[in-house]
Amino acid sequence: MDINSDIAYDYIRKRILNGEYSPGQALMAKSLAAELRLSPTPVRDALRQLEADGLVTIKARLGASVNTMDLKEFQDLCELRLILESHTAGLAAMRRTDSDLRGIWLGLEAMTRLTAELETAAKEQPLFHELENADVRFHLAIISAARNDMIRKQILRLHLINRLVPGIGIKGPEDVDPDSPAERAKRNAHRREVLVEHRTIYDAIERRDVEGASKAMKKSLEGMFDLHIRAIAHAEQDSMAKEYSVQKS
Repeated sequence: MDINSDIAYDYIRKRILNGEYSPGQALMAKSLAAELRLSPTPVRDALRQLEADGLVTIKARLGASVNTMDLKEFQDLCELRLILESHTAGLAAMRRTDSDLRGIWLGLEAMTRLTAELETAAKEQPLFHELENADVRFHLAIISAARNDMIRKQILRLHLINRLVPGIGIKGPEDVDPDSPAERAKRNAHRREVLVEHRTIYDAIERRDVEGASKAMKKSLEGMFDLHIRAIAHAEQDSMAKEYSVQKS
C-alpha cells in the first residue's frame, strides 16, 4: 500500500478497534475518502487490507462493512488462539532472554498495580481499560520472547479479530446492579484469580519450564474464553427473545 492507503488503513482500523465503527456498520469508500480528503482508491485499498486482517467484510454490490462474529465463529477463533498461544508460552520459556523476562514482568507489574487500585476505585471503567492494555502488554511480551515470526503474525491477527467481540467489561445482566457491593466483590475476586494465573505463567517462563508455561497459559485462556462465550450466548438468546417478542406484537 502507498502512504495514502496507509493513512486510510490506520484511520479506519483505529475506529473499528475503539468501537466507533460497530460490527455490521457499513463503510462507504466515498464517505471515508471525503472525511480523509483522499481519493476513493486508497480507501478501497485500505478496506481490502482490513478484509485480509479479518476486520472488514466486502461483498459484491453491497460494499464493505465492519465484520461481525457469531458464537460459532468466536468459539473457532478461541480454539485456534488456545493452540497457538499455549505453544507460544512454551517457546517463550525455552527461548526467553533476561530482557524478554523484564518485558513480561513489566506487564505483570502493571496488572498487579491496577488490580489493587480497582479494589477501591470510585469508577472502574478508566482503570479497567488500563488493565486490559496491561494484559495485552503481558501477552505481547510473551509472543515476542517466543521468537517465531509466523506464529506472532497469526496471533496478532487473532487478537485484532477478537476485538470485534464486545468485552465483558464491568457490565453484568440487565437485572443486576453492577455497582452493588456484591457485584463489585465478584469482579474483584475474578481479577485476583486472573492475576494469579498470569503470575503462574510468568513464574514458569522465568524458570524455563516449557510444559508448565504452556499449561498455565492454556488454563488462563480457557477461563477467559469461557466467560466471553457465555456472555455472547446470553446476548444472542436475548436478541432472539426480543425479536420474537416484536414479531408477536
